[in-house]
Amino acid sequence: MNTKITTPLTNNSDKHYRLLPKETSGYNRKVKKIITHTLLTASLILTGTSQVQAAPQPTTFVHLFEWNWQDIAQECELYLGPQGYAAVQVSPPNEHIQGSQWWTRYQPVSYQLESRGGSRAQFIDMVNRCKAVGVNIYVDAVINHMANGSGTGTAGSSYGNKAYPNYGVQDFHNSCTINDYSNRWQVQNCELVSLPDLNTSSAYVQQTIANYLNDLTSIGVAGFRFDASKHMAVEDIQAIMAKVNGSPLVFQEVIDQGGEAISSNEYTSVGLVTEFKYSTKLGDTFRNGKLAWLSNFGEGWGFLPSSSAVVFVDNHDNQRGHGGAGNVITYQDGRLYDLANVFMLAYPYGYPKVMSSYDYHGDTDAGAPSIPVHNGSSLECFGNNWQCEHRWSYIAGGVDFRNNTADNWTTTQWWDNGNNQIAFGRGSAGFVAINKESYSLTASLNTDMAPGTYCNVLKGKLASDGKSCSGETITVNSNGTINANVAIWDAFAIHQGAKITSTNPPVSNIQRTVIFIQAQTQSGQDMFIRGGIDHSYANTNLGKNCASTNVECAIAITHNNLRNTTTAPWKTNDNYLDWYGAEATQDNTAEGTPLDWTTNVWPTSWGVIRTTAIDGYGEDPLNIWGQHYWMLDVDMDCSQTVNGQFEVKAFVKNGQGWEGDIAQANTPYASNNHVAQCGKINKFDFNTNSVEVRNF
Repeated sequence: MNTKITTPLTNNSDKHYRLLPKETSGYNRKVKKIITHTLLTASLILTGTSQVQAAPQPTTFVHLFEWNWQDIAQECELYLGPQGYAAVQVSPPNEHIQGSQWWTRYQPVSYQLESRGGSRAQFIDMVNRCKAVGVNIYVDAVINHMANGSGTGTAGSSYGNKAYPNYGVQDFHNSCTINDYSNRWQVQNCELVSLPDLNTSSAYVQQTIANYLNDLTSIGVAGFRFDASKHMAVEDIQAIMAKVNGSPLVFQEVIDQGGEAISSNEYTSVGLVTEFKYSTKLGDTFRNGKLAWLSNFGEGWGFLPSSSAVVFVDNHDNQRGHGGAGNVITYQDGRLYDLANVFMLAYPYGYPKVMSSYDYHGDTDAGAPSIPVHNGSSLECFGNNWQCEHRWSYIAGGVDFRNNTADNWTTTQWWDNGNNQIAFGRGSAGFVAINKESYSLTASLNTDMAPGTYCNVLKGKLASDGKSCSGETITVNSNGTINANVAIWDAFAIHQGAKITSTNPPVSNIQRTVIFIQAQTQSGQDMFIRGGIDHSYANTNLGKNCASTNVECAIAITHNNLRNTTTAPWKTNDNYLDWYGAEATQDNTAEGTPLDWTTNVWPTSWGVIRTTAIDGYGEDPLNIWGQHYWMLDVDMDCSQTVNGQFEVKAFVKNGQGWEGDIAQANTPYASNNHVAQCGKINKFDFNTNSVEVRNF
């Protein structure tokens, strides 16, 4: 065994490309101001590694798709503000055509703020309430086209034949169909799916759109998503923005998967641009590739500069198979969606947008559920209606991680297994590990984090006093390493703001732990184990000195089975799993911690059935394997293990003696012993490398 000390244990898609019109020549100065504001808001211009922890800053926005204004206001106050979301993208707020389908919102009738989302007064109330808790509002602005057909809009306005409250036939391009996306003129002058295409090069149209945007900014709207931007010439958008007051954030929908006449790079002079390649390539990699490929994700993959990109795992279009869809991952993919979002939020590229969807039950045209999200005292999330992905713990925790690592806009200490296990740091600000393998990630990972115990923010939150975590904790050793043990398809994320500050001894984490070791034995033979944490490893990595205070490498236990008259005397005063033989007040004939013989079935030929429940040995319901499985059943303090793992080695008294060296796979550090998991049922075979771990 690695450690054996004999001393007793001691206690301790529409415009022709043209030159910038003269009337907008002053726009160049203004656009620099807009873009600078955008990047600062998005936390995208940070470089280098700060030595001082910066205050958390909002770095992520959420698309509350088809939420009404009252629901959004409540969500800002109850969740988004406290959780640190930067902003909400809301559905188009202006008058649109009648109908329940989601896309009716993208067929404008007028610019009155009367829509399925609510009234103008409700919209203003929402903006004010969200701003009061630090959450900005970004409006999805549909300015490329107007509604198709004829009828009455949601505010009562009539429309048809290119006649609308704000526009007449003279304000539109002549009707034509886009059938060739390699033809720039066609893409920017013809009609996107038969929607009347506004002549955005017209001074009147530009001013009318600017008036609408100015109305929104005067209310307090902080930014805009420009729908169908590639169907408008960049110069037209510049001219419109030159007439808009203030410096709102702008991000433009430009679906660019390559091979077309119009590219997303053209639009970066106006503001941010949606990077659809990010969504499809991330989906391809998480579904069919290797996460190890992601070490240079972003510009290294031919994407937009980070400072110009809005990124997302999915959006309202491509999750329905529209708008540049590919191998897109959505809420329907469960844990895969969790892990993809964790990567997006942890990796320093772009301004991330989290999607918050509803279940459309296979009908890609279906509108939102009829029931509100905040339904009286009930929250209608996570079921068959509203999905509320922004509240999922891995996604919300990922946002928290990004907010607390924005002062280190680099990746450091990248590690991968060559396949689907990865880990990386954000300097001294944070560290994340993702496991998409069919086996646990067990490795010693180098970090730049300060030693200590941290809250895994994907699974819990740091208490207000900083002294405890509501979920899983991760320990950074004195040398900056983490002895990782990440379960199948799981992840952890720790950051500088989630370090437990208590100087008190760690809180005990007592869990029932069972070990079975199979060994063919005979009457008069008994099995003992010794174990704990390897001395050299603990001294080097955990800041312990087990040579002088050997209890530091031992693990506190309490025996659950004292019914076996043979082993009960050895269990008395056996308070630790340790490397040292009999404890000071334990029966001195004990060779360590005793086990009890068990079987899965007691043959009738053996006479009266013996059971561990009555006799302390014999049949036991946890033994599903067979005869001669020696069993240890204890309550163990998991806080004294190495991220839930510990070593054991078996000894058969009056028989085989000690086991030889064991070469078990996927251990947290090099060991020639069995490695068990605290809080689990562990099955080993004497002198073999196999292991089976089961939940209770």
